[in-house]
Amino acid sequence: MHDLKPLTPLGATEPRVDQIGPIKINEIVSVARATVAARHGAEQATRAALGQLLGVAVPTPSRYAGSEVSAISTGPDRWLIEAPIETHEDLARFLQGVLGANASITEQTDAWCRFDLQGDGLPSVMERLCAADTHQWQGGEAQRTVIDHLGCYAICRDASSFSVLGPRSAAGSLHHTLITTCQSVF
Repeated sequence: MHDLKPLTPLGATEPRVDQIGPIKINEIVSVARATVAARHGAEQATRAALGQLLGVAVPTPSRYAGSEVSAISTGPDRWLIEAPIETHEDLARFLQGVLGANASITEQTDAWCRFDLQGDGLPSVMERLCAADTHQWQGGEAQRTVIDHLGCYAICRDASSFSVLGPRSAAGSLHHTLITTCQSVF
């Protein structure tokens, strides 16, 4: 029998935490992800069902909403859903049960890596990372952007907490970029 052990996107057995000046960078591995795309003619039903699941209205483009289960708008009637992996390990199947034939759902948990950045001075870091106008962000904003030639999402959880989602296959490069950018600011 195989003795397989899960590894983080950075290839370790435990998530990495880095502190550069006032900024803490946490590798997040406790989240399951799936994409939801409303099918033609079922857009309103999909928005209503997702709103019930989130406990708030579904986010519109460039927005993020929710708490335990959250959604990032990725386009018209399309969302990337996040939930704790402890309670939603099979998030895609769970969403299929909630949405039925109204939406197309794709498992995304291992396709993305996530780094949370916390601390004072984050807009100065983010402005060096991507083209998003993060100085104006207060919480609830999310934008698809390019960070070091990688298609990523920048998400503002609140004024002193940002998340960066990037392709898991480039987690090392993305982490290096976050570290060196923080070092250039602080």
